[in-house]
Amino acid sequence: MTQQDTRMILAAALERTGRGDHDAFATVYRMTSAKLFGICLRILPTRQEAEETLQDVYVSVWRKAAQFDAGRASAISWLAAIAHNRAIDRLRSARTHRRSEVTEDAAHDIADDRPDADQILLFGEELTRLDQCLDQLEERARWAIRSAFLTGRTHDDLSKAAAMPVGTLKSIIRRGLMKLRGCMEP
Repeated sequence: MTQQDTRMILAAALERTGRGDHDAFATVYRMTSAKLFGICLRILPTRQEAEETLQDVYVSVWRKAAQFDAGRASAISWLAAIAHNRAIDRLRSARTHRRSEVTEDAAHDIADDRPDADQILLFGEELTRLDQCLDQLEERARWAIRSAFLTGRTHDDLSKAAAMPVGTLKSIIRRGLMKLRGCMEP
């Protein structure tokens, strides 16, 4: 399947999601959750916050899918913008809760972090690169990394599902992440 085919499938699934199609929504999630989680994880300080934000992202996608316009942006760019904005909103909210008052000096530190077209394009390129790098990993490393970072399941649960010791699973994840990092570096 070509990258163009993948884009067309995702756009069609997103449009059907806008009409309330639950199966199409599952397809959107399956095709994009790793990429959108990566955006949240890069912005937010903890994995837990990224996971919670990812859930909020998909609630927004379900509610707003009818607003998607393939003529204005690709599906992945539209989804990446939602994930980015949700993560930034959560980061700002956490900052607001930590401060009872924003001083005049501190107000200059708060910027409008909404992505412009160039940023959305870069996100799309980074997400495509991440997906390509994940595809280069051996199957069990790819499965272990996606499962560990996207499902919220514990290492114990995953080791039972894979019928392997926890230490082996952790080693597979660690080696896979090292290869992934090497592939992602310019």
